[in-house]
Amino acid sequence: MKNRVFIVLLCLIGLFSVSAQEIITAERYLEMVSERYGSIRDYEARIVIHSGSTEMFGTVSHLAPSFLRIDFTKPMEQVIAFNGEMLTIYLPEYRATLNQSITPSRRYSGSAGANLASAQGLALLRRNYIPSFVTGPDPTPLETGSDEMVVTLRLSRRSVSEGFREIILSVNPTTRIIRRITGRTIADVQVRFDFSDTKINQGIPEQRFIYDSPASANNYNNFLFSDTD
Repeated sequence: MKNRVFIVLLCLIGLFSVSAQEIITAERYLEMVSERYGSIRDYEARIVIHSGSTEMFGTVSHLAPSFLRIDFTKPMEQVIAFNGEMLTIYLPEYRATLNQSITPSRRYSGSAGANLASAQGLALLRRNYIPSFVTGPDPTPLETGSDEMVVTLRLSRRSVSEGFREIILSVNPTTRIIRRITGRTIADVQVRFDFSDTKINQGIPEQRFIYDSPASANNYNNFLFSDTD
């Protein structure tokens, strides 16, 4: 009888311990990642962008709330800079500078992929996408054969107006920093952003996001859309 009572007590204690733990849903995990980025003033990281058969390398800099700059090493000297109001893209191959004024409602039109790795970008994802775990809340390898472990979320769009049909977020389980963003566009093209060697709160100044293109470059304004669109 004593043994039976002891076993019952152990079971009850085990059930109580499980119920006392917070059940981490995909929605809650995405919120935790968003909270982590909310504490970040700035960061710098190496970035690799895959789009179809195209591969680009560079360094990405971000300053809260929405400043972004990517200095590419491939294509060499190509630059994307966003200072909160103006998106500038310099294409050295064509000696062309593309400028676009970005209103708040279109804040992510020109730099959607990389800028999702920010507090504002994550707030946008939480509002416009439904999260779910790919394999559960436990870390899994980043890819087949990799020793790097991540928590992977699948984000499904709430409406057909979103630029990506689906987004896969791979998150470092210790730091809750995004390691990889993989998106599938409306045209069914896969775009992948890999972030590595991320350095947080380095004191990046706003001046870094002011880009002066070479004087020999041709300037093209409102290349995405006009202000009246």
